Amino acid sequence: MYSGSCLCGEINYKLMSEPKKVSHCHCTMCQKQHGAAFATYASVPRSELVYISGQSSLAEYQSSDNIKRKFCQVCGSNIEWSGSLKYPTWTSIAIATLDTPYQPKKIINIHTETKVCWLEITDVVHPDT
Repeated sequence: MYSGSCLCGEINYKLMSEPKKVSHCHCTMCQKQHGAAFATYASVPRSELVYISGQSSLAEYQSSDNIKRKFCQVCGSNIEWSGSLKYPTWTSIAIATLDTPYQPKKIINIHTETKVCWLEITDVVHPDT
């Protein structure tokens, strides 16, 4: 089990299972949402994400036809995104919000076709491998 929170501590959550498929996402939406070159997310079944406190401070933004991104409306921390047509019962957690140490076994780079020009990726692993 892992626990996490937003920057201000208003939102607290627990992951009830080991995260799966961790990725550095280089899509433009993740870049804009995080204000960074990429965002790192880990996927868990939606039923395995439990909010402990602050759920009323969790804001939601529909970033595309199916995808909803959730963040703390107090401090702006990005918490999760969900809505994938391929994996409708899963959600992806921004792993930098974890308070419990977590060491992924493997991290893949995805959507590298839109990566920022100043970032060199030397360990490209394709999602299909």
